[in-house]
Amino acid sequence: MSQIQTKIKSDKPILKVEDLQVAFTQGGNTQIAVGGVSFAIAPGETLALVGESGSGKSVSAMSILKLLPYPAASHPGGTIHFDGQDLLTASDENLRKTRGNRISVIFQEPMSSLNPLHTIEKQVTEVLRIHRGMRDEQAKKRTLELLHQVGIRDPEKRLDAYPHQLSGGQRQRVMIAMALANEPDLLIADEPTTALDVTVQAQILELLHRLQVENGMAMLFITHDLGIVRKIADRVCVMTKGKIVEEGKTQAIFENPQHAYTRHLLAAEPKGHPPAANANAEKVMEARDVKVWFPIKTGLFRRVTDHVKAVDGIDLTVRAGQTVGVVGESGSGKTTLGLALTRMISSKGEIVFDGQRIDERSFKEMKPLREKIQIVFQDPFGSLSPRMPVADIISEGLRIHAPKLSADERDERVVQALKETGLDPATRFRFPHEFSGGQRQRIAIARAMVLKPRFVMLDEPTSALDMSVQAQVVDLLRDLQKKHNLAFLFISHDLKVVRALANEVIVMRNGKVVERGSADEIFDAPKTDYTEALMAAAFDIETRHMGAVSQ
Repeated sequence: MSQIQTKIKSDKPILKVEDLQVAFTQGGNTQIAVGGVSFAIAPGETLALVGESGSGKSVSAMSILKLLPYPAASHPGGTIHFDGQDLLTASDENLRKTRGNRISVIFQEPMSSLNPLHTIEKQVTEVLRIHRGMRDEQAKKRTLELLHQVGIRDPEKRLDAYPHQLSGGQRQRVMIAMALANEPDLLIADEPTTALDVTVQAQILELLHRLQVENGMAMLFITHDLGIVRKIADRVCVMTKGKIVEEGKTQAIFENPQHAYTRHLLAAEPKGHPPAANANAEKVMEARDVKVWFPIKTGLFRRVTDHVKAVDGIDLTVRAGQTVGVVGESGSGKTTLGLALTRMISSKGEIVFDGQRIDERSFKEMKPLREKIQIVFQDPFGSLSPRMPVADIISEGLRIHAPKLSADERDERVVQALKETGLDPATRFRFPHEFSGGQRQRIAIARAMVLKPRFVMLDEPTSALDMSVQAQVVDLLRDLQKKHNLAFLFISHDLKVVRALANEVIVMRNGKVVERGSADEIFDAPKTDYTEALMAAAFDIETRHMGAVSQ
C-alpha cells in the first residue's frame, strides 16, 4: 500500500492534550505512568502515538474519555480539551454524550471487547439505538450498511453470528463498524491491526483512511508497528517511559530521527536466517490429505446442508531441526491445520508423528504423546492462568507427564527452562500479570520446553509483541530449535518473522495450499498472484496483483 496522505480539514485542533499526567495507586503506593504529555490533533488529521509496551500510549489515549480504572487511576495534572470542553473535569452526563458519539474507540483485542453472548446485530444496533434513537428496523438497515461499508462479505448472513464464529479480521471490522456507527469527530484506534494478517491489515488501513476522508474525522492511531505509521500517519509522537521524546511529521521522523529511542525503534525487526535445511533429517510430523470440515446445519430439524471446509486436503512434512511456516489470511485454515496436527480437534486423513499414526487415536489415547507435542499460543495472557504463579504454570505438565519427579527435581527443571528462555528464575513465584507481554510469551515457551518436546506448534507467538521483543523471541526460538533439534510448525501473518524462522513455507487460502516451497522461493519468486499480494502487503511492494486478495 502506498503512503497515505490525509487531507486536513482545519488547522484548529479538535483535541488538545496539555501536560497530561496519569498516576496509579495500589496498596497505598502511587506510581506515575504518564508524566507531562502534550499533543494536538486537527480535524481530518492522523496522529500516531508510537512506542513499546509500557510506554504510556494506551494510558494516555484512554484518559481522553476517562476509560481508565478509576479511582485507582488519577490525573495529578494536565488538561484534555475536546472542541473547547475539558474532558477531565466534564460531568458524567457530558462524558456519556461524548463517548461513542463524538469520540469512538477501536480497542486492541476485539474478542475481549465484543460481548460473547450477543449477536453481531445486537451489538451494532445497540450503539445506534442508544446514541441515535433508531428503532429496530432502521437500526438493522443501518447495521447492514455499516457491515458492508467495512468490507464484511454477505453481511445479512453475519447478523446472527456470535463473535467466536468470525475470524480475527472480521471481528475487527465489526469493531470498526461499531466505532464509526455515529460518524464520530475523533476516532481513537488502539493497536487496531496488531493481531491481523498483512492483507487484512492493509485493507483495514485503507478502510480507515477512506472513512476518515469521507467524514473529515480526526484519528489518534496507537501502535508499536512503525511500518503502519509510515503508511497512515501525518504526524508522529514517539513515547517511552511515560513521556514524548520526539514529535514531528512522519516523513521527517523516518528520514532523520533525532532521539536515540526513535532510532532504536526504527532498527528493531526480526533478522537472521533459520538453520540450514537438511532434506535427509528425520520426519517428525507428517500429514496426508488432512481435512477438517465443519457442518452447516439449517432448518427446523438442523439437518446438515453444507460444510465449511476449513482444511481441505493438506499434505506436509516437518523434519527435525526445521521449521515449516504456514501463512495466509484470517480464516484461511492456518490454526485449524495446526490444531488438527496436534490432535486438539478431529480431522480426516493420515497424521503421523514419530512414525506412529495418531489420527485414529482418541484424545485419551493421545495423552502419552502430549509431552512430545506442544503448543505455544498467540495470546500468552489468555493461555496462562492468572491464579497460578509461574513456577506452577511451567511445572503443571511435569506433574502430569513425569509424576515420579520430586518437588525439588520439578523445580530444577523449571529453573532450567526459565534460564533457557532468558528469564530470571527468581521471578518464578510471581504471577503472569506482573510480567510484560514479551516475558509472558517467554513463560509460555518455557512451559512447552520444560517437557522436552519433539514437535512444537507456534500459533502467532509474536503477533502482539513489540518489534524489538519480536526480534528477541525469534532469536530465542532459533536457538532452542538448534539446541534441541526441534521441529516447528510456525503459524503467522507476519511474513518478516516467517522469513527469519522458516525453511519451508506453505501459503493457505480457503482451506487449501495455493503455493509451497522453500522460504527463498516463496519470498523471492512467488508464483501465484495471491502470494505476490501477501508479499506486497507485508513488505510494502507496489504490485498490480493486490486485487487478488479477497475483501
